[in-house]
Amino acid sequence: MNSQNITFTQPDYLKQGDTILIVAPAGIVKQPLAIEKAKETFENWGYTVIIGDAVFNEHYHFAGTDTQRLQDMQWALDHPTAKAIWCARGGYGSVRIIDDLNFNNFAKNPKWLIGYSDITVFHNKLHNLGFQSIHAPMPINFKESYPAIEESMEQLNNIIKGNLPTYHIQSNEFNQTGNCSGVVIGGNLTILENMIGTSTCFSTKDKILFIEEIGEYKYHIDRLLRALDRKGYFKDCAGLILGDFTDTKKNYPEFGQSIEEIVLSIVKKYNFPVLFDFPAGHEDKNLGLIFGHEINMTVKEKTSTVEFTK
Repeated sequence: MNSQNITFTQPDYLKQGDTILIVAPAGIVKQPLAIEKAKETFENWGYTVIIGDAVFNEHYHFAGTDTQRLQDMQWALDHPTAKAIWCARGGYGSVRIIDDLNFNNFAKNPKWLIGYSDITVFHNKLHNLGFQSIHAPMPINFKESYPAIEESMEQLNNIIKGNLPTYHIQSNEFNQTGNCSGVVIGGNLTILENMIGTSTCFSTKDKILFIEEIGEYKYHIDRLLRALDRKGYFKDCAGLILGDFTDTKKNYPEFGQSIEEIVLSIVKKYNFPVLFDFPAGHEDKNLGLIFGHEINMTVKEKTSTVEFTK
């Protein structure tokens, strides 16, 4: 893992009139009306929203060819005045273009990169380059009725304006209680495991690791977590946050452990705070996390808190 100490650059928070770019660096966008609804909503909130040229392209599984998606993402990274890059959706495909992107102009005009799931690839890259980014809902989430996603979208709006949240989470009986502070980083479990041994693998030393997942068998979740453990992801981290594990598939025969039991069987030996049931991932309630930002986490028996330092 990359073990260097990193000082993180925080992009400018957004104000009325600032520009948000929507790009689709991964999976095909099958719900164009959701993207348009996202654009309309954020324009009503006072932003200028520009949809990239390739967002509605189709190339088998992907939102356009690798070249088209690469060009759109490079356009967004290089944009001289935009303040945020909002990824239309995840799926799969970010890893196919990440190594061909140039971040030199981005470093001169940093922007908030926003997304989750497959977008973890970009979060990892920006983390190693020393830039904060936002794990939060994406335009594709507007395929759901607005009341279902309203809280998460309004929280994202607060975050990009600099109104940093303090989250109060009802405690899971499996939590490991305690207090810790550290930079939060992480994302989708499958992507994190896929990054091991690459230039987008990061150090977890003294950091608080966040993990979420969707559509996996429990034995595969166990395998992925053990791969991270063997690589040392848990050995030196300050704490662990478990988000949503959505649509977990049934094992036949039964795997025999809950998600909580799987996690604790691996990390209990490290004796750091573990917070289950943080509402972030592939559910309608997907609260934003600023990766690369320090948080204070307090895990108690009844209510736990996650607070961003000022």
